[in-house]
Amino acid sequence: MKRELNKKGLKATPQRIEIIKFLSSTKSHPSAEDVYKFIKEKFPTISFATVYNTLITLKNTGDIKELSIDPERKRFDMDLTPHDHFFCRKCKRVYDIYDLLRGYKIKIEEIDEHQVEEISLYYTGVCRDCKNKIGKEVTKI
Repeated sequence: MKRELNKKGLKATPQRIEIIKFLSSTKSHPSAEDVYKFIKEKFPTISFATVYNTLITLKNTGDIKELSIDPERKRFDMDLTPHDHFFCRKCKRVYDIYDLLRGYKIKIEEIDEHQVEEISLYYTGVCRDCKNKIGKEVTKI
């Protein structure tokens, strides 16, 4: 991890390494606030600005994706494999969705000669867990 950061001209600070470890250990698509809360436990003097700037630096180096799926805050994803996302408007969780529409091949020429670098598809609705809770609440009435 230290070598990879150094290759990109970034200092391998303990805080930066801890942020990367946290992002690689979770599938929750944390916000900058979530990362800050986690990192602050280990580094009590770290500022929110440091965490946020580190996330933006990692985004700019291509190590993480910034997701705009949540209308309230940006989320971050370290899984760089092609996949889509589902946002539950009830519990606010973000889920990975793999291979749903990836079978479609798009030719770059077919998109008005624009160079396509990434395709992001976001789904919004109610997740399975929340849908089941809603169903149980209706049944109880």
